[in-house]
Amino acid sequence: MNILVINCGSSSLKYQLIDSESEKALAKGLCERIGIDGSAITHQPAGGEKVTMETDMPDHTVAVKLVIEKLTDKEAGVIGSLDEIDAVGHRIVHGGEKFASSVIITEEVLKQVEDCNDLAPLHNPANLVGINSCKEVMPNVPMVGVFDTAFHQTMPKKAYMYGLPYEYYEKHKVRRYGFHGTSHDFVSKRAAEILGKDRKELRIIVCHLGNGASVSAVKYGESIDTSMGLTPLEGLIMGTRSGDIDPAIITFIAEKEKITAEEVLNICNKKSGVLGLSGGLSSDFRDLGQAAEEGNEKAKDTLEAYAYRVGKYIGAYAAAMNGVDVIVFTAGIGENNAQVREMIGQYIGFLGTNIDKEKNKLRGEEVILSDGNSKVATMVIPTNEELAIARETVRLIK
Repeated sequence: MNILVINCGSSSLKYQLIDSESEKALAKGLCERIGIDGSAITHQPAGGEKVTMETDMPDHTVAVKLVIEKLTDKEAGVIGSLDEIDAVGHRIVHGGEKFASSVIITEEVLKQVEDCNDLAPLHNPANLVGINSCKEVMPNVPMVGVFDTAFHQTMPKKAYMYGLPYEYYEKHKVRRYGFHGTSHDFVSKRAAEILGKDRKELRIIVCHLGNGASVSAVKYGESIDTSMGLTPLEGLIMGTRSGDIDPAIITFIAEKEKITAEEVLNICNKKSGVLGLSGGLSSDFRDLGQAAEEGNEKAKDTLEAYAYRVGKYIGAYAAAMNGVDVIVFTAGIGENNAQVREMIGQYIGFLGTNIDKEKNKLRGEEVILSDGNSKVATMVIPTNEELAIARETVRLIK
């Protein structure tokens, strides 16, 4: 079966066409600046060259049509016609409490996803646009929604409730939801496979460290806690997001700077994190690492603060599970940045991780970092959210 995986943003559309038998990506690409001047599509067939073409994309429906054109193109295409797409899997960021697993998309599901829009106003509306655009272009192709929040719906109440008046949970569902669930699920399963064990026998801490970053505690196959909260702003220091802060800071800065609370929240989302801490130097850890090597004190302090926060969450989740068997690093920074992994390692050695410095130099590969004397297996596993979405899509439509 050929599964088209769609990850739709407000002005972008990422896609992969995956053969479910081989689990290989036949082609992948990105539509950028949809509805904005200078829109372009980048398409790459497996084993072929990446080609970018500027073309007018006034809306997502046009973008989906372009994706189909590229996939079926005589030269750069990988399928003969639209009929060879058996199903579409959509990434949906927020499913609230309604969705604890992936679902086949129906009109009722779309309505329930729309009801969650106020919980993810930057993401869910864009996800819905992508779904409706695909339905318009491929009305007879089954579609599946895979939720970022679903994996974390196993969290117990003691982990997801905030210390706020209970009525806000009853009326507005204010609670911890967590995100990156598809990645945390995929990576924790793969860790168990590599170790030749059942995930239900292991206590696993997954560190999804990308521009957006989160840590989860996966106890015997279920997420019991995670660092992101009601929104993806809570938790670790990230590329441009502040992570955990005293909530009183919002009104304090608003009053001091004579700006609105909403403007401060925008700063917390888009101008904070390592970008803000480094004095605006960069949100890219490669830039920060180079600057630190050149003696930039802000860059050094920023990397230290980042590693400290990750190490602290790992310690907390080891306590939450009354121990830990496996720690996994994944996503862009987790998979590729040896310097950051080594810095985090300074805080978690008490657990018995014993990270091998030579193994830690590897980038983007599956590797067990810990040596034979380690009490805790420490690993790097590249995440593959698209494959996870394809697997869920096949499972449901079969």
